[in-house]
Amino acid sequence: MENTEKLKNSKEIIAYIAECFPKCFTVEGEAKPLKIGIFQDLAERLKDDEKVSKTQLRAALRQYTSSWRYLHGVKPGAVRVDLDGNDCGVLEEEHVEHAKATLAESKAKVAERRKEQAQKAREEGKAKPKAKKPQGARKPQTTKKTTKVNKPVETRALNADEMIIGKQVNVNMGKGNMAATIVEINKEDVRVQLVNGLQMVVKAEHLRA
Repeated sequence: MENTEKLKNSKEIIAYIAECFPKCFTVEGEAKPLKIGIFQDLAERLKDDEKVSKTQLRAALRQYTSSWRYLHGVKPGAVRVDLDGNDCGVLEEEHVEHAKATLAESKAKVAERRKEQAQKAREEGKAKPKAKKPQGARKPQTTKKTTKVNKPVETRALNADEMIIGKQVNVNMGKGNMAATIVEINKEDVRVQLVNGLQMVVKAEHLRA
């Protein structure tokens, strides 16, 4: 008996429709611009599929087309595709400009949010009372010995315009940074590939230049 359990969220639905229509949708890398009115085609093709409803499809499609990787793909010369990957016409200039403006606005919001979070963290750090040393406690006498310490690599938060696929970055893991390359961007979630080939999803605020 087939498993007809409903999919729970837009992420699961996007993965499902990418599996059903791989020439149209993708869960990794730059996405292809979609045919205008593709929701009706999608709803018609999946009308008998008990895993998804029209409401869920609409929400998932909205999330897919507002992701950074989709907006990156809406560029001059790009061609819209239907569910089977057939060409449906070159993008109009106004649609390219709209995607460009939407992407810039989204990146600016994320950058502003990261800035506010960093400011809040600094303020909380200043507000923490310093632990008092117990009275009468003496520092243990130690012989002078020079120890070579590796200085941590200085990094900075990525600017919004630096958040692009293929960018070499450092992933802040708390105790240190790991070199990586951005392979996918979805708003604040960023998939990176480490030098050892392992891929992982991190928040954009943990990436450093």
